[in-house]
Amino acid sequence: MLFNSVAFVVLVLATLCVYYMPFVIRRGWQVYVLIIASFVFYAYGQPWLLLLLIISASINALASYQVMSAATLGQKYFYALGGVIVNLAVLAGFKYSPLFGRVLEYYTSLSSIGEFLIAIPLPVGISFYTFQGISLLVDLYRRARTQSLDSLECIESKPANNPTHSKQSLDSVNACNFWTHYHKTLFFIAFFPQLVAGPVLKAHEFYPQIHTKHPRDIAWIGALKVIIIGYFLKMVIADNLKDQTFWIAYPYFEAYNTITLAGLLLGYSMQIFADFAGYSLIAIGVAKLFGYKLPKNFNFPYIAASFSEFWTRWHISLSSWLKEYLYIPLGGNRKGKARTYANLMIVMILGGFWHGAALSYMVWGLYHGILLVMERFFSQFVRLKQCLGTHILRAVFVFACVSLGWLLFKLNDFSDVLGYLHKMFVVRSGEMNFMLLLCILLYSLPIGAYYANHLLSLKYHKNFLDSSGVYAILLFFITTNSGGSNAFIYFQF
Repeated sequence: MLFNSVAFVVLVLATLCVYYMPFVIRRGWQVYVLIIASFVFYAYGQPWLLLLLIISASINALASYQVMSAATLGQKYFYALGGVIVNLAVLAGFKYSPLFGRVLEYYTSLSSIGEFLIAIPLPVGISFYTFQGISLLVDLYRRARTQSLDSLECIESKPANNPTHSKQSLDSVNACNFWTHYHKTLFFIAFFPQLVAGPVLKAHEFYPQIHTKHPRDIAWIGALKVIIIGYFLKMVIADNLKDQTFWIAYPYFEAYNTITLAGLLLGYSMQIFADFAGYSLIAIGVAKLFGYKLPKNFNFPYIAASFSEFWTRWHISLSSWLKEYLYIPLGGNRKGKARTYANLMIVMILGGFWHGAALSYMVWGLYHGILLVMERFFSQFVRLKQCLGTHILRAVFVFACVSLGWLLFKLNDFSDVLGYLHKMFVVRSGEMNFMLLLCILLYSLPIGAYYANHLLSLKYHKNFLDSSGVYAILLFFITTNSGGSNAFIYFQF
């Protein structure tokens, strides 16, 4: 079910009506309402995929409960490790089976098996809810090992910032029975605003929020503003750019000149941001309507003045997940320079491979790993003067490098990527499409606001963004200038 569809709007409104009914609140049924809504959302169009989601959530609920209830640390480790392996096996079986199938088909005599593996469909959102299951298991095991963390609750609780809240240990089996833990885990895995494309949730951040919500506690206007901005980014910016960046594909790009090809690449860079950031904002806003706070996923990534800064601003929930659950356990930057460089490369290559079962995604991860390693290496010898001009020049360089990398997302065939770059760097005269220029201009406005606020210390834009007139204008653009409806780019991951 697409966010930019009538069916989704109807689902959200109907769920809100039921969710805040007095008897639903009184009986503590709100979580069940959201679980049912999440099932309807995920089953829309492909009902059989719902079975996989329920099986995945059930495995994680059972394994995590065993981690809590096991008597010894060794047993807890066994169940946590087993659950992580099962999660990764499910992810590999569905997401990477076409890759394994192509290997069997081309390099062995097992072509029939290869054809079967290639035919296995990719369940929407499997990368996201699998990572959340792993987060739950790892957080529980870490709690058991340290005996000091207390942020993850498996009982009905008051808000975490309530001083009267009596905190209880995660691994206390007496805190909840299996069925209480099961329905909360099912909710954590399946919560529909973020189910198919994130933001990636961490168990220790989400579980404390599972408690009764009341309409009086919801910032309705703030949530609606976030949703409006999200729809504007998706429907006005991303969907209009999609109609132009279509021509990046082979053989269409062969007909264009350097300026147009550079503009198309710039447009795609902005499209993929507006598309994914738009989805994230809609998810965050809808979750707010139900009283849940999802993590921020983007923070002006294209003003980053370094590649390491870019990864603290782009897809923040995935970047922080990889850092917390992969980079730091590998040793981070604590074991010498060579180990740090190796860890960066491993994390970025696996992060690229997470995006899809294609060699191009691994090369994209390798590309960013090399950029991060080179930046860290040369930063030991080069110290640039900190000023506005230097910051802008560095940001332009980072943006250009990141944009070149997006070609590996758009064009999966390396020969097409090389052909596009060759055509782009053969300078010829030409003009960019008017709609492409318009979308780039519209996108540039928030970047200008960022520099005005954070680098020039101007505060005028704060009142500007709080104005209801601005959101009326955005709604006008959404209703009159939306591009052709299209699935979100990250749905494929």
